[in-house]
Amino acid sequence: MSAPERIPPRSMTSEELLATGELTVRGRIRDASNAALYCTVSQDGQEATCVYKPVAGERPLWDFPDGTLAQREVAAYEVSEATGWGLVPPTVLRDGPYGEGMCQLWIEALPDAELLALVDAEEPEPGWKAIGFAEVGDGKTALLVHADDERLRRLAVLDAVINNADRKGGHLLPTGDGRLYGIDHGVTFNVDNKLRTLLWGWAGEPLTAEAVEVLQRLQTELKDSGPLAERLGALITDAEIDATRARVDVLLAGGTHPEPSGEWPAIPWPPV
Repeated sequence: MSAPERIPPRSMTSEELLATGELTVRGRIRDASNAALYCTVSQDGQEATCVYKPVAGERPLWDFPDGTLAQREVAAYEVSEATGWGLVPPTVLRDGPYGEGMCQLWIEALPDAELLALVDAEEPEPGWKAIGFAEVGDGKTALLVHADDERLRRLAVLDAVINNADRKGGHLLPTGDGRLYGIDHGVTFNVDNKLRTLLWGWAGEPLTAEAVEVLQRLQTELKDSGPLAERLGALITDAEIDATRARVDVLLAGGTHPEPSGEWPAIPWPPV
């Protein structure tokens, strides 16, 4: 009698592996403002590298409740997935060696990708968008610009929806396959307008037809008992969900990319 055929295990999604795999700390990312650990996660022969940010390692902030940054990172991923743009790496909330925290797939960024630049000019060249002037030392200024790139434009829309208070250049990860990811979304979803970003190049310009379609879909999914509202309900407060709905409504009503409010520093510092 022959032995029964062994059925190979089903390949897990990145989210499943991150959520249930064995998490092993390999090192610490030292330039992070909060505890960020470089890890591997493995299960049933599958392995991936990831970032684990335990809630216990979060630095208190005056304008965000303590112990909520990990949940906000996961909430940003949920909104990104709802857009269909896939701008945030797979991210889950799970228990780990130092308690509950955010676990996000590690992304190998393409080195020397030209997304941001400082130029000695008054106006950007074709293919670039102006952010503003920055001091570069010895009393001199240079024009800070970002690429006129549809991936960045999508990210600018996502940031407006989630009210990202810290979109720096170092949070942009272009990859060799042409994709672009944004990371570090702990300071998002505040009920007050705190949009602070390097991606102001489209400020006041009409939203693309694609962006309008995505925002309309978000508007539907954010309704009470909508699928996105249900998922966000486990991560952020009802008031923060209401504020997210309101931001989507404002974007659709105005039909343009937001402009700096003047009530909050518009550009993060340092910008990288």
